[in-house]
Amino acid sequence: MQRLVLVSLAAVAAVTVLATAPSPLLGQGATSTAGSAPPPAAAKIAFISSQEILRNTPGYAVAESTYRKELQASQTEVQKLQQQLDSAVQAFDQQSIALSPAARQTKQKDLQAMQQRIEQRGNELQERLQQREQELLGPLRARINSVLQGIRAEMNYSLILDADAGGGFIAALDPALNITSRVLQRLSRAQ
Repeated sequence: MQRLVLVSLAAVAAVTVLATAPSPLLGQGATSTAGSAPPPAAAKIAFISSQEILRNTPGYAVAESTYRKELQASQTEVQKLQQQLDSAVQAFDQQSIALSPAARQTKQKDLQAMQQRIEQRGNELQERLQQREQELLGPLRARINSVLQGIRAEMNYSLILDADAGGGFIAALDPALNITSRVLQRLSRAQ
């Protein structure tokens, strides 16, 4: 998702730059804008470190701690269920020689059903953790986004990139364009 946003933003910036560039079809000094309208202003760009901002946002430490506790509890539950399955499989392996073919088949079906229940419970826990992460971090992300939008509008930025976004989109940045500290100051004042 972040990569898609960055690619879209880069495309908008590229179109802006191309729109102000001289056009070889229109002549040396001409631009691609129609009429006598002045060329659009150059795009003003900044960048942030979203990970640093999130880690330093008031309330993040508590949210992360809560999430980690719930994650650990879920992992412990899944491990216990897996241990129960492993024990049942081991017991089946030891008893299978003495079982009749019908009893062996019934026991195998029971083990498969137990494995399906464990997988289902694991999926339920994973969904619950994703919902919980959204509950805990959603308000923080919304507050960060609000501050970013405010700074973008106030400073007239066309584009704010995330240096932490995946995909290796950004090769090099001018440190003077980093507004992470400004965002953090605004977040601490808004608390």
